[in-house]
Formats: sequence, structure tokens, C-alpha cells
Amino acid sequence: MNFKVGDKVVVIAGSSKGKEGKITKVFKKDNRVIVEGVNLIKKHKKGNGQETGGILEMAGPIHATNVMLVDSKTNKPTRIGFATDKNDKKIRVARKSNEKID
Repeated sequence: MNFKVGDKVVVIAGSSKGKEGKITKVFKKDNRVIVEGVNLIKKHKKGNGQETGGILEMAGPIHATNVMLVDSKTNKPTRIGFATDKNDKKIRVARKSNEKID
């Protein structure tokens, strides 16, 4: 999987299509990511002595193939490619603008 925590992505398929957000968690084994503000689910939580209970709304995981990285230069969805820098270190690059991804 080519995504990392903090990447700005846009959803390209599903009920949340078109929404943008940052990746907050990556599940490499399941090939899924959690994007803030996307695929919101409601979770019922029981209260205890310290915390109150209630219905919490949180972001659920979506499959990594349903999101694309947003290019920082063009602000459009792009694929992720790989290249080597001056020190022969592997880096991620945006395919549309060929710019390095931090």
C-alpha cells in the first residue's frame, strides 16, 4: 500500500464519493484506510464512572482502492509513483505533476 498517515486524499467510489480528508490510520494487512469525515458510522458506547455514554459518530475504514491522493500542485486526484533521489533513496512522487510527496 502506498498511502501514509497524513496524506490528503479524495474518495473516488462509494457513498462518500467526492469527499476529501486526511488519512488518520492505515491498516496495511486489510488494505484499508480511515479518512477523517468520510464513511461516518454511529457507535453506541456505554457510560462508566468517569465517562458518559451515548451515541458517538466516528469515521469507519474504507478500502484503499476507493481513494486517490490529491496532488498538492494541481489539487486534483493523482496516482502514486516511485522514483529515486540523488542519494539513491526511494521516494514517492505524484504521477500528474511528477512532484515529490512528503
